[in-house]
Amino acid sequence: MSAATDNLPNEQLDATTDKPAGSAPLQKPTDPSKNAWTPAWVYLMVLLSGIYLGIVFVKSEVATWQRVHKMFLFQEAHMYLIISLAIVVAGVSMLWIKRWKIPGLDGKPVEYEPKPYKPGIIFGGIAFGAGWALTGACPGPIYVQIGGGEWMALLTLAGALAGMFCFAFLKPKLP
Repeated sequence: MSAATDNLPNEQLDATTDKPAGSAPLQKPTDPSKNAWTPAWVYLMVLLSGIYLGIVFVKSEVATWQRVHKMFLFQEAHMYLIISLAIVVAGVSMLWIKRWKIPGLDGKPVEYEPKPYKPGIIFGGIAFGAGWALTGACPGPIYVQIGGGEWMALLTLAGALAGMFCFAFLKPKLP
């Protein structure tokens, strides 16, 4: 018997389940992620997309510390133009996905919901920008730098992971 049913007389228990008589049977919660599997071609497409993106980052020099440094000193428009182009491409892509109701990889329609504003976004943006200015990399180019043999980027990766774990730990306490 379980601790929850120890106080009930035996005639009030269902003999087959050891649960209170007349209670609804417990059902296991269904978690679709445990039953679903991702086909190998999806992983291959993600890998090829990552390799392509890495090549684009290297060729466009967005993964070099010098380009990022000059952007933050307002000496070059190179990075601002690339970021602006990325925003335009993302916006047009989102419009197409909405207009033609293109499904995601899981077959379900992609839905966009605005995120609520939180005061911590300002502090998070400042911390992100400071880390980007100091290291010359936001999350994507960290891997490109490591792949390009810039081993000091491993420290950037360690700092990014530490920041991620700190945020996860502090999230319940944040405004």
